[in-house]
Amino acid sequence: MDSDALLIDFGGVLTTDVFASFGAFCATHGLPRDAVGDLLRDDPAAAELLVGLEKGVLGDEVFETGFAARLQAATGVPVSPRGLLGDLTAGLRPVPEMLDAVATVRARGVPTVLVSNAMGRTPYDLVDLPALFDDIVLSTDLGVRKPSRAIFAQAAARAGVAPERCLMVDDLAHNLAGAARIGMSGHLHADVAGTLARLRATFG
Repeated sequence: MDSDALLIDFGGVLTTDVFASFGAFCATHGLPRDAVGDLLRDDPAAAELLVGLEKGVLGDEVFETGFAARLQAATGVPVSPRGLLGDLTAGLRPVPEMLDAVATVRARGVPTVLVSNAMGRTPYDLVDLPALFDDIVLSTDLGVRKPSRAIFAQAAARAGVAPERCLMVDDLAHNLAGAARIGMSGHLHADVAGTLARLRATFG
């Protein structure tokens, strides 16, 4: 065992791909399939809205109103802000193999902490988080988001383990780069099989 605690992301790791959910939303609403992802990449104002939401600085309705306007401006397709946040994440589904893996690691006495940039609270209702995690660290509660070192430091503290003895699993490389800045090991989640292999190798 080369790590003493498991820190793990939610969307795209314990669930299906977040951008696939965005794509399903676009397809349903008559938008180009990559419209949401393209907007977040190319429109600084839209990206800043997401940052504000994830930090808890913006309320859900403020985000929905602003993001719908930016999406409509970019595509020329009318977009209703009502329920937008839930619609964007409606395609997320739990990945049972990943949930079972976290439960198994925790059952071995390894502290487990969820570390997630929150896009609203609804997606977390998909999973019985208290059954899997010793603690839950959401960006909206702390006012900081990945890849900030502060959120990883807080997660390690809640696990009761030094950062360099934690393994962080995430599907975004820049988040892992943030964790590495305080000495954490990281695993980039690309597929279930690869992540399960890493968890077996790390936690036995």
